[in-house]
Amino acid sequence: MSAWQPLPADLPPEVGHFVEQLRLLKDRTGLSLVALGERTAYSKSSWHRYLNATQPPPRQAVVALCRVAGADAERFCVRWELAVRAWPRTVAPAAVPAVAPAGVPGGAGAGLSAGANRAADEAGYEDVPTVPWWDLLAEAPEPESLPARHSWAASHRLLLYALVLVVVLLLTAVIGAVTLA
Repeated sequence: MSAWQPLPADLPPEVGHFVEQLRLLKDRTGLSLVALGERTAYSKSSWHRYLNATQPPPRQAVVALCRVAGADAERFCVRWELAVRAWPRTVAPAAVPAVAPAGVPGGAGAGLSAGANRAADEAGYEDVPTVPWWDLLAEAPEPESLPARHSWAASHRLLLYALVLVVVLLLTAVIGAVTLA
C-alpha cells in the first residue's frame, strides 16, 4: 500500500470520503502513479493532484480508474458528483484595477475586472472529458447498412488494387526481361 499524504483538514466530508475511496481503488490496482498514467489518459502529476485533493478529477478520470481497477464506475460517478458539488473553490486572485496607473507594468486595462473574476468563480468546475482514443472507437456508432452491391465493391476494393498492382509488376518484369535479353 502507498503512504499517502494526509488530506487537508478543511476538506468537506464528501470530498474527503471520495478521495479516500479513490486512493483505496488506486491501491487495489497495485499500480504506481506512473503506471496508472500509462493505463489511462491522465498523467502521473494529474493523478497526484486528484489523489491528494488539490484538484477535483474529471469524471472521465474516475471512469478510467474504475475500468483499470475493475470497479463499478456508476457508483464512483455518483460519489464524484457529490464531491465536486462540495469541493472547495479556489480563491480567485485579487482583481487588478481596470485602469492601471501609468508606469505600472501591464498598462491601462490589462487586468481582469472583478466581474470577470466572479464569473470565473461562479462557473465552477467543468467536466471536460479527456477520453483515450480507443474509447472513442468503442463508442462510435455502427455504419448504416448499405445495399449488397455497394458493400461488396467496398469490401473488395483492396483486393482489386492488389490485383492491378500484381499485373503491373508482372508486365514490368516481362518487358524488362525482353529488353535485356
